Amino acid sequence: MNVSRILLPVDGSPFSDAAADMAIDLAGNYNVPIVLLHVRKPVPTGLGQPNAEELLEYLTVGAEAVMDHYRKRLENAKIEFTDLVIGGDVAEVIANVCDVEKCDLIVIGSKGKSDLEGLFSVPSRTRCCTRLPVPFWS
Repeated sequence: MNVSRILLPVDGSPFSDAAADMAIDLAGNYNVPIVLLHVRKPVPTGLGQPNAEELLEYLTVGAEAVMDHYRKRLENAKIEFTDLVIGGDVAEVIANVCDVEKCDLIVIGSKGKSDLEGLFSVPSRTRCCTRLPVPFWS
């Protein structure tokens, strides 16, 4: 397998922790960077101010807490990485980030505590995986 960049979507669950372990091992073995991704819930467009801004701040604080855990793990393993927090539909965001960041492999937990858990229901998995031109491990 020729791998040049790994996408690691995370949600803070034990399944994401296991996926991070695998991605760290793969990145170390192939000497490739990781794109660390957390997909947060989107802010509804019709919410209005100041509610939309307050919700965005709340979601951002939660996302940063999740990301800090994985940033530390990647730094401790001396793995090069880029990190992204993006709001939206999990399947769409993962597919778009994979494309834009030119990832060759996605390593993702098969269940989680956020919308990543729903990603692996049959309709969501089909919707995401049919859009992905790269293999994924879960």
